[in-house]
Amino acid sequence: MMRIGLSMFGTTYTMGLHPRAGIPPMTADTLLDTALEAGLQGMELSASRLAGLPSIELDQLAAKAEARNFYITVATDGFDPIRLNEAFVLAKAVGARVVRTVAGGAKFGGDRRHLSGKWQSFMEEVRSGLTAATALAEEAGVILALENHQDLCSEELIALCESIGSPSFGITLDTGNPLATAEEPIAFARKIAPYIKHVHLKDYWMYPTSEGYMLVRCPIGQGAVDFPALMAILRNVPQPPDMSIEIGALEGRHTRVLEDDYWPEYPARSAQQLAELLRFASRHFKPATDWRTPHERGEPAAAVIAYERSQLMSSIAYAHQLMHLIQATTEEQEALP
Repeated sequence: MMRIGLSMFGTTYTMGLHPRAGIPPMTADTLLDTALEAGLQGMELSASRLAGLPSIELDQLAAKAEARNFYITVATDGFDPIRLNEAFVLAKAVGARVVRTVAGGAKFGGDRRHLSGKWQSFMEEVRSGLTAATALAEEAGVILALENHQDLCSEELIALCESIGSPSFGITLDTGNPLATAEEPIAFARKIAPYIKHVHLKDYWMYPTSEGYMLVRCPIGQGAVDFPALMAILRNVPQPPDMSIEIGALEGRHTRVLEDDYWPEYPARSAQQLAELLRFASRHFKPATDWRTPHERGEPAAAVIAYERSQLMSSIAYAHQLMHLIQATTEEQEALP
């Protein structure tokens, strides 16, 4: 059955990851305890939080997680096979099934302008690196899952999965990020469903701009993403994925879909696809207001931490609703003749 856990990346001040936070970074063991206290079933943390820990601490972390049926996902970045293999080793040590990575290339908001005329060669580098890394993942017995990190669109992710062609490679679906590549989140999830290995539960408020729209972080369940519809899709993927709550970044993401220079490096999209996206956006646009987060307004670290914690508590409460939905649906399916 699908499990919901906590990512350390959605609350970077609270987790001590942001340089302005003024507090020590949260350890892997503390993150595990925090997730357990919140009634969650797993956690996602960076490979750097595990690197350097003695073997005995890695073993203890793995044993603690296994005893509680608690999943661990290891997060890293890039497509260099050597770097990724280091994360595979750490994942194996703590009993993690999935290593999540990102390709990068695009800037946030799906902005590819700086790689105009170079995007296809970049994608070939990505494909080559991830192909080699997947062979190492197969040897390690882990799954490499590439996130749609406001960089790659559904067509590109599917092409990579088909080219690499391994059960040890797939996709980390970030549920909010399709909006940054001009795709409606549920249609995106439905397209990539056969390849989903892991999920980031993220939501966005949307604000119209003259160039497109701004994506602004919010608690899950309060923005544009239809999570009940998403759960219906995820229940039918080949292997039910673990899901991590990851609230969006502290900076708004401007997606400039109304500008001509947004599109040249993207796969061709039909007028119907664009119309569907714009209809979706218009249904979810919020009234014009100061959408900036406390971080963007330069407020003290304590204010940002309070803001993050409030959004996290709301997200955890909604995650429990999703857990009940998953459980009820599973019981209904099991009761069928």
